[in-house]
Amino acid sequence: MDGSRGEPKTTAGLDLGDKYSYLCLIDQQSGEVMEEGRLRTTPEAFRRRFASEQLMRIAIEAGTHSPWVSRVLEECGHEVLVANARKVRLIYANKRKTDEIDAENLARLARLDPKLLYPLKHRGEDSQAHMALIRSRQALVGCRTQLVNHVRGAVKSFGARLPKCPARSFHKRAPEHIPEALRPALEPILEQIGSLTERIRDYDRQLETISKERYSETELLRQVEGIGPLTALTFVLTLEDPYRFERSRSVGAYLGLVPAIDQSGDRDPQRRISKEGDEMLRRLLVGSAHYILGPFGSDSDLRRHGEKIASRGGKNAKKRAVVAVARKLSVLLHRLWVSAEVYDPHYNTRRRQQLEEEGAA
Repeated sequence: MDGSRGEPKTTAGLDLGDKYSYLCLIDQQSGEVMEEGRLRTTPEAFRRRFASEQLMRIAIEAGTHSPWVSRVLEECGHEVLVANARKVRLIYANKRKTDEIDAENLARLARLDPKLLYPLKHRGEDSQAHMALIRSRQALVGCRTQLVNHVRGAVKSFGARLPKCPARSFHKRAPEHIPEALRPALEPILEQIGSLTERIRDYDRQLETISKERYSETELLRQVEGIGPLTALTFVLTLEDPYRFERSRSVGAYLGLVPAIDQSGDRDPQRRISKEGDEMLRRLLVGSAHYILGPFGSDSDLRRHGEKIASRGGKNAKKRAVVAVARKLSVLLHRLWVSAEVYDPHYNTRRRQQLEEEGAA
């Protein structure tokens, strides 16, 4: 956007719909509604409407259409604010909720103070396409899990049990343990599970290639035990620009791995983690934390940190330890990405010992 065009004189709110979007234009100075109407939710319609307009501040809600809409509007030279509607109570909890009212509320909030919209920043088109591969893989993994659970449940109902095994080998291990009467019902399901497993492997190969060819920084993250190509690539694509964060510690909060806050006066109750941010990346980091704390994890500062928390005992001590390690892991990965340092799994331990030796001397 060309900064020489000055400050916007008009603020717009766009409530994006699948077929039509509702527009409300407000004068930046007086706050009076200048125009209301609707237009088709297509790139062509948006370009026709906004390409010839003077600089506007346009507020839209985050959703299915918001990535491409924000790109089109920015190409037309406008300032675009993508509102996090879950945090804007005026929008999500309005008793009189209509598309027209939402559009006007977006415009008025953007006119008053953009920070009230808790604006998000969408990824670029290439990053969005690569993230779509990851989410498609995740969708297949979810389908496979449902089918595996269906087969196990059906076999249990006949008084038998299937052996424990990874989902990727389930379609090979299960057939010999299935009762004869259930074979006509379950063999087609096992074939489908096998097909899904092969498609998931195809996605894994694609993502591995993309990581090496387009995102070399993932190699920095994969220095950490428990971080594979999928988690490293998802981390890079989700954050996209590591310099968005002034401090690495902010990444844990961005991904919803810190406790929510509900403080009022002297009241400050202990809350669970906020679970804001990208759910899939949070789940992947928690999975990596489970590996680090599990039987195959090597000794490291991360593992010791989790074991220390778990050793305190109490209700859900192990769960708290896993979340704490996931939070530390998010901070560490960001730090490695920014600094491009060689990872030392015992850096904190060695530093502490060095300080103690210097103090003793």
